[in-house]
Amino acid sequence: MTEPIKSGLISRRKAFSLMAAALGVAVPVSMLAVAEAEAQTAGMERRQERRTGRHERREARRTGRHERREARRGGGGQPATSGTTGAAK
Repeated sequence: MTEPIKSGLISRRKAFSLMAAALGVAVPVSMLAVAEAEAQTAGMERRQERRTGRHERREARRTGRHERREARRGGGGQPATSGTTGAAK
């Protein structure tokens, strides 16, 4: 009958660990829901198509720039020269 009464409060560390566990379960479930979502309106589909087109055009520009740069530099294997000879008198 004379047992000490335990406090109903939990420690801060235990509260944080419980919140982390709950968050760990909630985040993957919400990520699955977002990953499988599809466009809901025609406007959203058009926007995604425009975005895809922009990305493709940007990648094509980058590839072209890199190829032109490599061609100017002689294929990247040798250093570029100024066109003059380095003969000293």
